Amino acid sequence: MLIVGSVVIRVVDLAAQIDFWSRALAYVVREPIDVDFALLHPPDGPGPSVSLDAQPSERVLPPRIHLDLYADDQAAEVARLTRLGAREVHWDKRPVDADYVIMEDPEGNRFCVIDAADWSGWAEHRRG
Repeated sequence: MLIVGSVVIRVVDLAAQIDFWSRALAYVVREPIDVDFALLHPPDGPGPSVSLDAQPSERVLPPRIHLDLYADDQAAEVARLTRLGAREVHWDKRPVDADYVIMEDPEGNRFCVIDAADWSGWAEHRRG
């Protein structure tokens, strides 16, 4: 059996990205932090971790992989993430009725904020 343990994001400024992603996800940092690597994890137990790897890499658009972050209140989360330093990415081909907003972190790593308010499985998933 396999489970997703961690998603790794390549970053340039490790300290700034630790600050952004730990506040964005309400995750905590596993100590000690390496010079070029940090693991962020949910504070209350299970769930996928996010690892930040300070290694040079070429930015490719569209990215080959990205995070989908589910939100009960999409508009509020997009606003909060924007205050933390994220930016909304406008895409001409985005369907009018799309349930996602494309964003990027302060270094340009893309992710989507999904409107999960009407997804019946979301509430049950959150309860565990």
